[in-house]
Amino acid sequence: MSAEITAAHEAPAPQGDTTKGFVLAFIVFMMWGVLPLYMKLVIDLPTDEILAHRIVWSLPFAGAMVAYSGQSRTVTGVLRKPKMMGLVLLCSLFITLNWGTYIYAVSTAQTVDAALGYFINPLFSIALAALILREKLGRGQMIAVALAFAAVVILTVELGRLPLVALALPLSFGLYAFLHKVMPVEGTTAFTLEAMVLSGPALGYIIYLEATGAGHFLRSPVTALLLIGCGAVTAIPLLIYANATKLLRLSTIGIMQYIAPSVIFLIAVLIFREPLEPAKLAAFVLIWVALVIYTAPMVRRRRKASAE
Repeated sequence: MSAEITAAHEAPAPQGDTTKGFVLAFIVFMMWGVLPLYMKLVIDLPTDEILAHRIVWSLPFAGAMVAYSGQSRTVTGVLRKPKMMGLVLLCSLFITLNWGTYIYAVSTAQTVDAALGYFINPLFSIALAALILREKLGRGQMIAVALAFAAVVILTVELGRLPLVALALPLSFGLYAFLHKVMPVEGTTAFTLEAMVLSGPALGYIIYLEATGAGHFLRSPVTALLLIGCGAVTAIPLLIYANATKLLRLSTIGIMQYIAPSVIFLIAVLIFREPLEPAKLAAFVLIWVALVIYTAPMVRRRRKASAE
């Protein structure tokens, strides 16, 4: 869940929802929701090595998506524009932070914190729009943001430190999404460019690890396949999502996006058996209330549009 959600804001809003679009969106949000289960398969590997392979192996899948959608010329055109590539570089840095934090959260039994971070994400985006773009917030939005802030305060007081995972995920993705807003490039193309920018350093790091004997890619065929799969689980959902956004209204996508963190939360608590301390539970309650306040107007607008 990164470049994927940004594409929703760049796709033209369809006139109405379709069954195919709903099914595709449900599938892709479930895929992102169960992603921690896949990441657990490579849990014994260092976070930086997993991240490097996720970057490198996402490039061929992303390239295939670009070729399939006929956007190859757009990619080469952006490569010739230094200012545009500067934005791509910034996006690459933020998405690297997002991916790295996510992998780190799963590998250190902080998946509950990751779920909390993705629940906070839309509320952080609202606050970011108000601070940077000077967008005016409605009363409900202000209450929602205030509740999210209260949840972070509770966690900070209880932990005695900032909840870094729960903050780093929405912070990195919020800034990433903001930069995509000002970059006039379609989501799949932008993701491919970011993978191209990141793949050079990532491939160099992988070669270094293998040359020094610290790498794990060549140690076993199973490990190699799992690391290659990290690219597949990054890029393939994006392809499905790109098709889903063309068949659904943005309000529908906005509501459905909470499927993924909900599944992540259930996996963390019920399968990974991560502890849910009272402070974290209180923070989740505040965030859930905030999200109800935030999404209620979207639900009302959808019902009104359906009635007309």
